[in-house]
Amino acid sequence: MTAPHFHTRLSLSKDLEKLGLRAGDMVMVHAAMSRLGRLLNGPDMFIDALRDVVGPSGTIVAYADWNGAYDELLDENGRVPFEWRDHIAPFDPISSRAIRDNGIFPEFLRTTPGARRSGNPGASVAAIGVRADWLTADHPLDYGYGDGSPLAKLVAAGGKVLMAGAPLDTMTLLHHAEHLAEIPNKRLRRYEVPFATPAGVVWRMLEEFDTGDPVVPGLESDYFARIVSAFLASGQGTQGPVGDAPSVLVDAASICSFAVAWLEHHARAR
Repeated sequence: MTAPHFHTRLSLSKDLEKLGLRAGDMVMVHAAMSRLGRLLNGPDMFIDALRDVVGPSGTIVAYADWNGAYDELLDENGRVPFEWRDHIAPFDPISSRAIRDNGIFPEFLRTTPGARRSGNPGASVAAIGVRADWLTADHPLDYGYGDGSPLAKLVAAGGKVLMAGAPLDTMTLLHHAEHLAEIPNKRLRRYEVPFATPAGVVWRMLEEFDTGDPVVPGLESDYFARIVSAFLASGQGTQGPVGDAPSVLVDAASICSFAVAWLEHHARAR
């Protein structure tokens, strides 16, 4: 009988190093765990492999969002009807689950011992490592993908983005590029969020550029994938397998600048 093929902590570490991940890196990870293949100990082993490569001076980040799941209750002004308010669990950065739409990796990282989670519900990230506190601290509640956000800090710190089998149109960093791009007619979103506080639940209206649809009318729904593909075609970034998954590693500052220029060209041309 032939033993099943498993990827190990060591084999994944080697794959990550071949792709260009290094000791001391800050890396934002998007992972489609089912595409990586069979892993001994599952997602925790993938996290261990990432930690082995970036080492004690590195930081691992994932986009968490939150599992609020009440968007359909919002009225045309982004408010929750009074009769529903007591039924919605408030956002607590310590205990609120990561959104399920992004797969299981963010929740595994969020619940790793020592993990930190930033305080903007929809734009929140989870992080472990030496700069996790700095990265997640003081996350603005309005325009949470913009200045002062963990995404802005990732760029400023010379971080990287790893797409381990994840679709290219799920690269969250490009929402920061949407914020920075000087283009007209950006879609705005305003919506109420309940926050858990020591004094009880506090409702607050948040405002941001719309991340659920293209930031301006006329762009294709998957235009993030077009940006990443064009960036790779220009000779930047690296591609290779992590486990069984075709993967991409890019420099955060480089792809953010590329995306801003792409947006300013394509959005103004429409």
